[in-house]
Amino acid sequence: MINKRNAARLVTILFLLPLAFGLWAQPTTSKSKSSDKLYEKGEFVITNAVKINSDDLDMSPAFYQNGIVYVSNRYDQGPVDKKMGGTFLDLFYAELDKEGNPLEPQDFSVNLNSQTHEGPSTFSRDGSHIYFTSNNMQNGVHKADDKGVSRLKIYEAKRGVFDWENIRELPFNSDAYSCMHPSLSPDGRRLYFSSDMPGGYGGIDLYVVEKVGDSWTAPLNLGPEVNTPQNEGFPFIHNSGMLFFASAGHDGYGGYDIFMINVSGQSWSKVFNLGLPMNSARDDLGFILNDEGTMGFFASDRSGGYGKDDIYKVKLPEGLKGINKVLELPSKLIAFNKETNERISGASVRMFERSADGFIEGNDYYDVHLDPSNSDPNELEIKLVRKKPSELGDPLLYTDANGEAISRLKAEKSYILLVEKDGFEMGEVVYSTVGETGPQTIRIPMHPQSCVLVAGLVSLEAYESAVPGATVRITNQCNQEETVVRTNASGEFEACLPFGCDFTIQAEKQGYTKGTNSISTQPDKLAANPSINVNLQLNPVADNFLKEPIKEGTVIILENIYYDFNKSAIRRGAARELDALANLMKLYPSMEIEMVAHTDSRGSAEYNMELSLERAEAAKRYLVSQGVQGNRIKAFGYGESQLRNNCKDGSDCSEKQHQYNRRTEVKVSKIAENVDIEYKSTDDPFGN
Repeated sequence: MINKRNAARLVTILFLLPLAFGLWAQPTTSKSKSSDKLYEKGEFVITNAVKINSDDLDMSPAFYQNGIVYVSNRYDQGPVDKKMGGTFLDLFYAELDKEGNPLEPQDFSVNLNSQTHEGPSTFSRDGSHIYFTSNNMQNGVHKADDKGVSRLKIYEAKRGVFDWENIRELPFNSDAYSCMHPSLSPDGRRLYFSSDMPGGYGGIDLYVVEKVGDSWTAPLNLGPEVNTPQNEGFPFIHNSGMLFFASAGHDGYGGYDIFMINVSGQSWSKVFNLGLPMNSARDDLGFILNDEGTMGFFASDRSGGYGKDDIYKVKLPEGLKGINKVLELPSKLIAFNKETNERISGASVRMFERSADGFIEGNDYYDVHLDPSNSDPNELEIKLVRKKPSELGDPLLYTDANGEAISRLKAEKSYILLVEKDGFEMGEVVYSTVGETGPQTIRIPMHPQSCVLVAGLVSLEAYESAVPGATVRITNQCNQEETVVRTNASGEFEACLPFGCDFTIQAEKQGYTKGTNSISTQPDKLAANPSINVNLQLNPVADNFLKEPIKEGTVIILENIYYDFNKSAIRRGAARELDALANLMKLYPSMEIEMVAHTDSRGSAEYNMELSLERAEAAKRYLVSQGVQGNRIKAFGYGESQLRNNCKDGSDCSEKQHQYNRRTEVKVSKIAENVDIEYKSTDDPFGN
């Protein structure tokens, strides 16, 4: 017989199964320690996710947006499950910082979290659907069988405007047995889960169902290669086709161990134990792994933790043996003259992975720009604008004599390809390998250069320093057309001017004298490689204008921070402006700000006030995670008290009109240094 603690432990691990399962034998710690070596010692690091773990249960992580959703009963107050001896389990969300460490958690969903248990979850690739474990409910009421046992079921919900909605149970559930621990395949076609349904090989087995239209097939047992007379649970299907799960029946190190098996082919591999120290003499379960196979999370009650179960992060820089590397496709890039169709040799090629929001992956490829706001000239808008190709690192390839360059592109990715050659305008192609499996041929058209590149510098005559944010007006003397550009943080500007004309150039900025110069694109005045360098010099009217363009009290509007539903969680890929602000604050360490968040009018005024404060604090946490000191940021929430349009309660406004009111403002409360910030007017944040 097992003691009372172990019985409760087993019930907890298998997520509150019926009491009858408390009679199963607790696995011993004397299992065989033989396992195939899946990684070398020192190739990985396991750390406790300290900010999300409590003195109670924290388990079952799942990737969602730019963080993880996990299960916990961290709250001391609320209804108590007497069988488990603690409050009911709920779903929580924690963002990940740039190192992949979870930040402070928050409630995941008002609609999903209830007065009973919510447990392990899984999400569709696009984040629009969730599948989660919960106690048997009928019309919102907790339902038990004739023995007083509430079975577990798997439910589906869709992401709505404010929260998860259209909650429904899946058709293979039953009031006679439990279904739990769902894991959705990356293509959304298969759902793996655990169940104690009749006909299995042991107490709890792993099953799979397949999506057919809007429903699912009958459950298929994964068979004796996976299931044992003991218990298997917490499956996770990786995009490589590797299935991870916890088992008390396969040879291991004690308690529940984490195993993996390749189920991608017609014939499956054998089951592998992940080995020490991933597994321990205690219970280890709920393992998840990112697409690259280099970072994941799992739960364990091993010694040294904070509570009954803790969540741990694992880093695997060299990956996990047996995990297929990302498929790479042989690719041929062809640069050609768009007008003559001739191949172009010696062209430089740069390739970058493109994120879902259209940016190159990584912020090192963008400059911070501040533009005057269209809605209020006293406000600034912050943007990330892509750097020049020459500032994006050395070219990866050059085209050969046949205008071709050979490379390999990762499958299921999107790319930005930039091609340059003297005498031609830059060629740019956005290319996707999603759904592709074979060799790729990418044709990149390039237009012969039809203008003269002018590179200019605006500086202070007396101080020998650059003038950022100066307006440069270039007037074509042939037709009096005017081209207007701005200087960047280094006082530089560029323009491409038509051949065969003379031009006057004038640089101006408030508080400075004007500077003028003239140039010509007449053929007899150009060198073989048509480009012109020009300098313009200004003088300040007074010394105080040297501290332009940011002053204390400046307001910067962050229009494009998108939060999930009515939450303070920032959506994946929706923090670019915060990245820009973090770069700005690191560039100018004396800069202190007030972060003020606003909501739209939907919902009560009290709720919106609280929500806006949570969002401001979430933005602050994000900046801190990017290396900005917290004492430089104060967070405030104004709720719906400062709407920018007439979309008040009860008004008939579109989602776009409501979005206009949901913004975050940054007020510069202190700055004590000369600031050279790049101004650039552009409607295209990608620099196209």
